[in-house]
Amino acid sequence: MGNDKTSPLGWSAMIFCAGLGTRFKPWTDKHPKALALVNGKSLLQRNVEYLQQYGIRDVIVNVHHFADQVTDAIKKNNGWGSNIIISDETSEVLETGGALLKAKDLIQRDQKFITCNVDILTDLDLNKLIEFHEKHTPLISFAVNSRKTSRYFLFDQNDRLCGWRNKKTGEEKIVISQSALIEKAYSCVVVFEPSIFSVIPFTGKFSLVDLYLHLAASHFILGYDHTGDRFVDVGKPQNIVIAESLFP
Repeated sequence: MGNDKTSPLGWSAMIFCAGLGTRFKPWTDKHPKALALVNGKSLLQRNVEYLQQYGIRDVIVNVHHFADQVTDAIKKNNGWGSNIIISDETSEVLETGGALLKAKDLIQRDQKFITCNVDILTDLDLNKLIEFHEKHTPLISFAVNSRKTSRYFLFDQNDRLCGWRNKKTGEEKIVISQSALIEKAYSCVVVFEPSIFSVIPFTGKFSLVDLYLHLAASHFILGYDHTGDRFVDVGKPQNIVIAESLFP
């Protein structure tokens, strides 16, 4: 995965691991998706090591589906060299937005932080995403690329989030009207300002996508295009083969 790169001090991250993995059956009938193997390493280990490349070793992991297997793997491997704190969602899966809100008190106060999804593997340069975020000072910056998918975020010419579109159903949510909106696919690697927690209007179970779209009209949310970087969504078992070809 490469050598350690220079990185900002004091950053922490959250890896979303609590999903039921319904698209990843039959593995997820007996295991959490986070422990699915790509060339002998679990998705969770690979994401922990990815963050380590940028000096990020304070990591929160949320757990729900086969939570004990995830916590046991973390303990057995001593966090793969990182300081991992568990956010326990065994009583109720909260989706990504709800998971972030629940973990509020585990995240270092007054520090920017990063979230990523355990079933995404990428070699996106986190330092470049952070540089982009610090240059433009939005509330949220998230990585996007130009791959084909069924659901897109919509941006203006200045990378500002303006809406969302489902190509399969035709559903659209436009929060800032523009004549020509640019479609980009979500890469699930996100930089947040610590002030995010003061503007979250939801409670319980909700997605980050819903949060972005709720906030986009009144807050500056940007997409950082990293097209050309290695990227694979390992949400389906057949994508393990693709992942193994890209991430030895």
